[in-house]
Amino acid sequence: MTVTAPKGFSAAGVAAGLKSSGDPDVAVVLNHGPDDAAAAVFTTNRFPAAPVLWSRQVLAGERARAVVLNSGGANACTGPEGFQDTHATAEHAAKELGIGAIDVAVASTGLIGVRLPMDKLTAGITAAVKALSEDGGPDAARAIMTTDSVPKTTVQARGGPEGGWTVGGMAKGAGMLAPSLATMLVVLTTDAVVPPDMLRPALKQATNQSFERVDSDGCLSTNDTVIVMSSGASGITPSAEEFTEALTAAATDLAMQLLADAEGSTKDIAITVRNAASVEDALTAGRACARNNLLKTALFGNDPNWGRVLAAIGTTDAAFEADQVDVTINGVTVCRGGAIGDPREGVDLTGRAVTIDVDLRAGTEQGTIWTNDLSIAYVHENSAYST
Repeated sequence: MTVTAPKGFSAAGVAAGLKSSGDPDVAVVLNHGPDDAAAAVFTTNRFPAAPVLWSRQVLAGERARAVVLNSGGANACTGPEGFQDTHATAEHAAKELGIGAIDVAVASTGLIGVRLPMDKLTAGITAAVKALSEDGGPDAARAIMTTDSVPKTTVQARGGPEGGWTVGGMAKGAGMLAPSLATMLVVLTTDAVVPPDMLRPALKQATNQSFERVDSDGCLSTNDTVIVMSSGASGITPSAEEFTEALTAAATDLAMQLLADAEGSTKDIAITVRNAASVEDALTAGRACARNNLLKTALFGNDPNWGRVLAAIGTTDAAFEADQVDVTINGVTVCRGGAIGDPREGVDLTGRAVTIDVDLRAGTEQGTIWTNDLSIAYVHENSAYST
Protein backbone atom coordinates (compact mmCIF):
# COMPACT_ATOMS: atom_id res chain seq x y z
CA MET A 1 0.00 0.00 0.00
CA THR A 2 2.47 2.64 -1.13
CA VAL A 3 4.19 4.25 -4.12
CA THR A 4 5.45 0.93 -5.44
CA ALA A 5 2.03 -0.73 -5.57
CA PRO A 6 1.59 0.37 -9.21
CA LYS A 7 3.71 -1.41 -11.81
CA GLY A 8 6.80 0.34 -13.10
CA PHE A 9 8.01 1.92 -9.86
CA SER A 10 10.76 1.19 -7.36
CA ALA A 11 11.71 3.04 -4.21
CA ALA A 12 14.08 3.03 -1.26
CA GLY A 13 14.63 4.80 2.02
CA VAL A 14 17.93 4.94 3.89
CA ALA A 15 19.59 6.61 6.86
CA ALA A 16 22.17 9.11 5.67
CA GLY A 17 22.83 10.90 8.95
CA LEU A 18 20.77 14.01 8.25
CA LYS A 19 18.76 13.29 11.39
CA SER A 20 20.57 13.18 14.72
CA SER A 21 18.33 10.26 15.69
CA GLY A 22 19.87 8.05 13.02
CA ASP A 23 16.44 7.31 11.56
CA PRO A 24 15.96 6.97 7.78
CA ASP A 25 16.09 10.38 6.11
CA VAL A 26 16.67 9.98 2.34
CA ALA A 27 14.20 8.46 -0.11
CA VAL A 28 14.22 7.89 -3.85
CA VAL A 29 11.21 6.99 -6.02
CA LEU A 30 11.97 5.91 -9.60
CA ASN A 31 9.59 5.59 -12.52
CA HIS A 32 10.81 2.85 -14.88
CA GLY A 33 8.22 3.70 -17.52
CA PRO A 34 7.46 3.22 -20.29
CA ASP A 35 5.74 6.59 -19.70
CA ASP A 36 7.07 9.49 -17.65
CA ALA A 37 4.13 11.91 -17.45
CA ALA A 38 4.05 13.91 -14.22
CA ALA A 39 2.23 16.80 -12.58
CA ALA A 40 2.59 18.69 -9.33
CA VAL A 41 1.21 21.37 -7.08
CA PHE A 42 3.41 23.41 -4.78
CA THR A 43 3.17 25.74 -1.84
CA THR A 44 2.07 29.31 -2.49
CA ASN A 45 4.16 30.57 0.43
CA ARG A 46 6.14 33.58 -0.78
CA PHE A 47 9.30 32.07 0.71
CA PRO A 48 9.42 28.87 -1.37
CA ALA A 49 12.19 26.47 -0.45
CA ALA A 50 14.99 25.73 -2.90
CA PRO A 51 13.59 22.26 -3.76
CA VAL A 52 10.24 23.87 -4.66
CA LEU A 53 11.97 26.33 -7.01
CA TRP A 54 13.89 23.49 -8.66
CA SER A 55 10.96 21.09 -8.93
CA ARG A 56 8.75 23.78 -10.45
CA GLN A 57 11.24 23.90 -13.31
CA VAL A 58 11.27 20.12 -13.64
CA LEU A 59 7.48 19.77 -13.65
CA ALA A 60 7.01 22.66 -16.06
CA GLY A 61 7.81 20.07 -18.73
CA GLU A 62 5.08 17.77 -17.33
CA ARG A 63 7.58 14.92 -17.17
CA ALA A 64 9.65 13.34 -14.38
CA ARG A 65 11.50 10.08 -13.94
CA ALA A 66 12.43 10.28 -10.29
CA VAL A 67 11.88 12.11 -7.02
CA VAL A 68 14.54 12.50 -4.36
CA LEU A 69 13.20 13.38 -0.92
CA ASN A 70 14.93 14.08 2.35
CA SER A 71 13.88 14.77 5.91
CA GLY A 72 16.18 16.31 8.48
CA GLY A 73 16.39 19.70 6.74
CA ALA A 74 14.05 21.87 4.67
CA ASN A 75 16.70 23.71 2.63
CA ALA A 76 14.41 26.74 2.84
CA CYS A 77 15.55 30.35 3.17
CA THR A 78 19.12 29.27 2.44
CA GLY A 79 19.81 31.71 -0.41
CA PRO A 80 21.53 30.96 -3.74
CA GLU A 81 23.73 28.38 -2.04
CA GLY A 82 20.67 26.41 -1.03
CA PHE A 83 19.42 26.35 -4.60
CA GLN A 84 22.85 25.17 -5.75
CA ASP A 85 22.58 22.37 -3.19
CA THR A 86 19.24 21.29 -4.65
CA HIS A 87 20.63 21.43 -8.17
CA ALA A 88 23.57 19.33 -7.05
CA THR A 89 21.17 16.87 -5.43
CA ALA A 90 19.32 16.41 -8.72
CA GLU A 91 22.55 16.11 -10.68
CA HIS A 92 23.97 13.50 -8.33
CA ALA A 93 20.78 11.45 -8.40
CA ALA A 94 20.62 11.73 -12.18
CA LYS A 95 24.18 10.47 -12.52
CA GLU A 96 23.45 7.50 -10.24
CA LEU A 97 20.23 6.70 -12.13
CA GLY A 98 21.55 7.30 -15.64
CA ILE A 99 19.02 10.00 -16.49
CA GLY A 100 19.06 13.79 -16.88
CA ALA A 101 18.98 16.17 -13.92
CA ILE A 102 15.89 17.87 -15.36
CA ASP A 103 14.11 14.51 -14.95
CA VAL A 104 14.64 14.55 -11.16
CA ALA A 105 12.31 16.40 -8.80
CA VAL A 106 13.55 17.18 -5.30
CA ALA A 107 11.59 17.62 -2.08
CA SER A 108 12.89 18.40 1.41
CA THR A 109 11.39 18.72 4.88
CA GLY A 110 12.70 19.77 8.24
CA LEU A 111 14.04 22.87 9.95
CA ILE A 112 13.99 26.11 7.94
CA GLY A 113 17.12 28.24 7.61
CA VAL A 114 19.77 25.53 7.75
CA ARG A 115 21.79 24.22 4.81
CA LEU A 116 21.93 20.50 4.22
CA PRO A 117 25.17 18.51 4.76
CA MET A 118 25.70 17.67 1.11
CA ASP A 119 28.33 15.01 1.69
CA LYS A 120 25.86 13.00 3.76
CA LEU A 121 22.98 13.68 1.39
CA THR A 122 24.79 12.57 -1.75
CA ALA A 123 26.10 9.46 -0.02
CA GLY A 124 22.54 8.72 1.05
CA ILE A 125 21.27 9.13 -2.51
CA THR A 126 23.91 6.68 -3.75
CA ALA A 127 22.87 4.17 -1.10
CA ALA A 128 19.19 4.66 -1.85
CA VAL A 129 19.68 4.11 -5.58
CA LYS A 130 21.52 0.88 -4.87
CA ALA A 131 18.66 -0.21 -2.61
CA LEU A 132 15.85 0.57 -5.07
CA SER A 133 13.25 -2.18 -5.03
CA GLU A 134 9.64 -2.84 -5.95
CA ASP A 135 9.20 -3.54 -2.23
CA GLY A 136 10.92 -0.34 -1.12
CA GLY A 137 7.84 1.83 -0.77
CA PRO A 138 7.43 1.42 3.00
CA ASP A 139 11.09 2.32 3.58
CA ALA A 140 10.69 5.45 1.46
CA ALA A 141 7.59 6.47 3.43
CA ARG A 142 9.50 6.14 6.71
CA ALA A 143 12.44 8.16 5.39
CA ILE A 144 10.35 11.30 4.79
CA MET A 145 8.87 11.44 8.30
CA THR A 146 9.68 14.37 10.58
CA THR A 147 7.33 14.79 13.55
CA ASP A 148 5.07 12.11 12.08
CA SER A 149 4.47 9.24 14.47
CA VAL A 150 3.65 6.77 11.68
CA PRO A 151 4.27 6.58 7.92
CA LYS A 152 1.35 7.41 5.63
CA THR A 153 0.74 5.21 2.59
CA THR A 154 -2.21 4.30 0.39
CA VAL A 155 -3.29 2.35 -2.67
CA GLN A 156 -6.39 2.45 -4.87
CA ALA A 157 -6.88 -0.41 -7.34
CA ARG A 158 -9.19 -0.27 -10.33
CA GLY A 159 -10.29 -3.18 -12.50
CA GLY A 160 -9.89 -3.48 -16.23
CA PRO A 161 -9.82 -5.96 -19.09
CA GLU A 162 -6.10 -6.62 -18.62
CA GLY A 163 -6.06 -6.98 -14.86
CA GLY A 164 -6.53 -3.39 -13.86
CA TRP A 165 -4.46 -0.41 -12.89
CA THR A 166 -3.47 1.14 -9.58
CA VAL A 167 -2.81 4.43 -7.83
CA GLY A 168 -0.37 4.37 -4.91
CA GLY A 169 1.01 7.03 -2.66
CA MET A 170 2.93 8.15 0.39
CA ALA A 171 2.84 11.34 2.43
CA LYS A 172 4.39 13.07 5.38
CA GLY A 173 3.02 15.85 7.51
CA ALA A 174 2.00 16.32 11.12
CA GLY A 175 2.34 20.08 11.52
CA MET A 176 2.14 23.17 9.31
CA LEU A 177 -0.88 21.63 7.62
CA ALA A 178 -2.82 24.36 5.85
CA PRO A 179 -4.00 24.84 2.27
CA SER A 180 -2.64 26.76 -0.72
CA LEU A 181 -2.22 24.26 -2.26
CA ALA A 182 -0.41 21.12 -1.31
CA THR A 183 0.05 21.24 2.48
CA MET A 184 2.77 18.56 2.86
CA LEU A 185 5.12 16.26 0.95
CA VAL A 186 3.20 13.73 -1.13
CA VAL A 187 4.22 11.38 -3.93
CA LEU A 188 1.44 9.67 -5.89
CA THR A 189 2.09 7.05 -8.56
CA THR A 190 0.01 5.20 -11.13
CA ASP A 191 0.60 2.53 -13.73
CA ALA A 192 -2.38 3.73 -15.77
CA VAL A 193 -1.65 5.35 -19.11
CA VAL A 194 -2.40 8.98 -18.28
CA PRO A 195 -1.15 11.72 -20.61
CA PRO A 196 -0.13 15.07 -19.12
CA ASP A 197 -3.30 16.82 -20.31
CA MET A 198 -5.33 14.35 -18.20
CA LEU A 199 -2.89 14.12 -15.30
CA ARG A 200 -2.70 17.84 -14.57
CA PRO A 201 -6.46 18.55 -14.14
CA ALA A 202 -6.94 15.28 -12.29
CA LEU A 203 -4.34 16.28 -9.71
CA LYS A 204 -5.84 19.75 -9.40
CA GLN A 205 -9.27 18.32 -8.66
CA ALA A 206 -7.88 15.66 -6.31
CA THR A 207 -5.94 18.19 -4.23
CA ASN A 208 -8.89 20.59 -4.19
CA GLN A 209 -11.11 17.88 -2.70
CA SER A 210 -8.58 16.54 -0.20
CA PHE A 211 -5.35 18.27 0.83
CA GLU A 212 -6.78 21.71 0.14
CA ARG A 213 -9.47 21.10 2.75
CA VAL A 214 -7.22 19.93 5.56
CA ASP A 215 -6.44 22.86 7.86
CA SER A 216 -4.76 21.58 10.99
CA ASP A 217 -3.07 24.65 12.39
CA GLY A 218 -3.38 27.41 9.79
CA CYS A 219 0.37 27.34 9.11
CA LEU A 220 1.53 27.15 5.49
CA SER A 221 4.91 25.52 4.96
CA THR A 222 7.64 26.76 2.62
CA ASN A 223 8.16 23.26 1.20
CA ASP A 224 4.71 21.85 0.41
CA THR A 225 4.79 19.58 -2.64
CA VAL A 226 2.44 17.03 -4.20
CA ILE A 227 3.77 15.11 -7.20
CA VAL A 228 2.02 12.45 -9.29
CA MET A 229 3.85 10.28 -11.81
CA SER A 230 2.45 7.88 -14.40
CA SER A 231 4.43 4.88 -15.64
CA GLY A 232 1.81 3.56 -18.05
CA ALA A 233 3.07 0.05 -17.24
CA SER A 234 -0.45 -1.42 -17.04
CA GLY A 235 -1.12 -0.50 -20.67
CA ILE A 236 -4.64 0.62 -19.68
CA THR A 237 -5.96 4.10 -20.37
CA PRO A 238 -8.85 4.93 -18.02
CA SER A 239 -11.35 7.66 -18.64
CA ALA A 240 -10.56 11.05 -17.18
CA GLU A 241 -13.47 10.66 -14.77
CA GLU A 242 -12.40 7.23 -13.56
CA PHE A 243 -8.78 8.25 -13.07
CA THR A 244 -9.70 11.46 -11.27
CA GLU A 245 -11.98 9.49 -8.95
CA ALA A 246 -9.17 7.06 -8.05
CA LEU A 247 -6.60 9.81 -7.60
CA THR A 248 -8.99 11.78 -5.41
CA ALA A 249 -9.68 8.70 -3.29
CA ALA A 250 -5.95 8.13 -2.76
CA ALA A 251 -5.36 11.79 -1.93
CA THR A 252 -8.28 11.87 0.49
CA ASP A 253 -7.04 8.74 2.24
CA LEU A 254 -3.62 10.32 2.73
CA ALA A 255 -5.15 13.62 3.86
CA MET A 256 -7.17 11.86 6.55
CA GLN A 257 -4.08 10.00 7.73
CA LEU A 258 -2.22 13.30 8.02
CA LEU A 259 -5.06 14.79 10.02
CA ALA A 260 -5.21 11.78 12.36
CA ASP A 261 -1.48 12.16 13.08
CA ALA A 262 -1.51 15.94 13.54
CA GLU A 263 0.89 17.05 16.25
CA GLY A 264 -0.61 16.57 19.70
CA SER A 265 -4.18 16.19 18.44
CA THR A 266 -6.86 14.38 20.42
CA LYS A 267 -9.80 15.17 18.13
CA ASP A 268 -10.46 14.72 14.42
CA ILE A 269 -12.93 17.46 13.52
CA ALA A 270 -15.08 17.64 10.39
CA ILE A 271 -16.69 21.07 9.91
CA THR A 272 -19.44 21.00 7.30
CA VAL A 273 -21.16 24.21 6.27
CA ARG A 274 -24.47 23.59 4.50
CA ASN A 275 -26.94 25.70 2.55
CA ALA A 276 -24.34 28.32 1.73
CA ALA A 277 -24.67 30.79 -1.14
CA SER A 278 -21.58 29.25 -2.76
CA VAL A 279 -19.00 26.53 -2.16
CA GLU A 280 -16.49 29.31 -1.53
CA ASP A 281 -18.69 30.72 1.23
CA ALA A 282 -19.01 27.28 2.79
CA LEU A 283 -15.26 26.72 2.78
CA THR A 284 -14.55 30.23 4.05
CA ALA A 285 -16.90 29.77 6.99
CA GLY A 286 -15.58 26.29 7.72
CA ARG A 287 -11.97 27.44 7.58
CA ALA A 288 -12.69 30.30 9.98
CA CYS A 289 -13.84 27.72 12.50
CA ALA A 290 -10.88 25.44 11.80
CA ARG A 291 -8.46 28.29 12.53
CA ASN A 292 -10.20 29.58 15.63
CA ASN A 293 -7.94 28.74 18.54
CA LEU A 294 -10.66 29.37 21.11
CA LEU A 295 -12.92 26.80 19.46
CA LYS A 296 -10.08 24.31 19.05
CA THR A 297 -9.06 24.58 22.69
CA ALA A 298 -12.69 24.24 23.79
CA LEU A 299 -12.98 20.98 21.86
CA PHE A 300 -9.73 19.77 23.43
CA GLY A 301 -11.47 20.31 26.76
CA ASN A 302 -14.61 18.47 25.59
CA ASP A 303 -16.58 21.74 25.72
CA PRO A 304 -19.25 22.13 22.97
CA ASN A 305 -18.87 25.91 22.98
CA TRP A 306 -21.06 26.76 20.00
CA GLY A 307 -20.72 30.48 20.66
CA ARG A 308 -17.16 30.20 19.39
CA VAL A 309 -18.47 28.65 16.17
CA LEU A 310 -20.73 31.63 15.58
CA ALA A 311 -18.02 34.10 16.54
CA ALA A 312 -15.64 32.54 14.02
CA ILE A 313 -18.18 32.52 11.17
CA GLY A 314 -19.07 36.11 12.01
CA THR A 315 -15.60 37.27 11.01
CA THR A 316 -16.10 36.14 7.40
CA ASP A 317 -17.77 37.71 4.37
CA ALA A 318 -19.92 34.61 3.74
CA ALA A 319 -23.56 35.42 3.01
CA PHE A 320 -25.97 34.70 5.90
CA GLU A 321 -28.37 36.33 8.32
CA ALA A 322 -27.31 36.06 11.94
CA ASP A 323 -30.79 35.01 13.10
CA GLN A 324 -30.96 32.14 10.60
CA VAL A 325 -27.85 30.09 11.44
CA ASP A 326 -28.05 26.66 13.12
CA VAL A 327 -25.11 24.78 14.67
CA THR A 328 -25.12 21.05 15.38
CA ILE A 329 -22.25 19.37 17.26
CA ASN A 330 -22.07 15.57 17.24
CA GLY A 331 -25.74 15.33 16.37
CA VAL A 332 -27.08 17.85 18.90
CA THR A 333 -28.43 21.13 17.50
CA VAL A 334 -27.05 23.40 20.20
CA CYS A 335 -27.85 26.61 18.31
CA ARG A 336 -31.03 27.46 16.39
CA GLY A 337 -31.53 30.69 14.53
CA GLY A 338 -28.36 32.18 15.96
CA ALA A 339 -29.65 31.60 19.50
CA ILE A 340 -29.94 28.90 22.14
CA GLY A 341 -30.88 25.44 20.89
CA ASP A 342 -30.87 22.05 22.58
CA PRO A 343 -28.96 21.74 25.88
CA ARG A 344 -25.21 21.57 25.29
CA GLU A 345 -24.98 18.97 28.06
CA GLY A 346 -26.35 16.47 25.55
CA VAL A 347 -23.22 16.69 23.37
CA ASP A 348 -20.80 13.78 23.86
CA LEU A 349 -17.25 14.85 23.04
CA THR A 350 -15.42 12.06 24.84
CA GLY A 351 -14.49 10.30 21.59
CA ARG A 352 -11.94 11.36 18.99
CA ALA A 353 -14.39 12.08 16.16
CA VAL A 354 -16.16 15.44 16.22
CA THR A 355 -18.65 16.72 13.64
CA ILE A 356 -19.72 20.34 13.48
CA ASP A 357 -22.58 21.08 11.07
CA VAL A 358 -23.41 24.70 10.33
CA ASP A 359 -26.57 25.57 8.39
CA LEU A 360 -26.31 29.09 6.95
CA ARG A 361 -29.75 28.99 5.28
CA ALA A 362 -28.38 31.21 2.52
CA GLY A 363 -28.29 28.91 -0.50
CA THR A 364 -27.85 25.31 -1.60
CA GLU A 365 -24.07 24.74 -1.60
CA GLN A 366 -21.90 23.05 1.00
CA GLY A 367 -18.31 22.20 1.83
CA THR A 368 -16.30 20.41 4.52
CA ILE A 369 -13.04 21.43 6.19
CA TRP A 370 -11.12 18.92 8.31
CA THR A 371 -9.12 20.03 11.31
CA ASN A 372 -8.09 18.97 14.81
CA ASP A 373 -8.06 20.38 18.31
CA LEU A 374 -5.34 22.53 19.85
CA SER A 375 -3.79 20.63 22.72
CA ILE A 376 -1.13 21.13 25.35
CA ALA A 377 0.98 18.54 23.54
CA TYR A 378 0.85 20.61 20.31
CA VAL A 379 2.18 23.66 22.13
CA HIS A 380 4.91 21.64 23.84
CA GLU A 381 6.09 19.89 20.67
CA ASN A 382 6.29 23.06 18.61
CA SER A 383 7.86 25.12 21.38
CA ALA A 384 10.80 22.71 21.46
CA TYR A 385 10.95 21.76 17.75
CA SER A 386 14.36 23.28 16.93
CA THR A 387 15.93 22.90 20.35
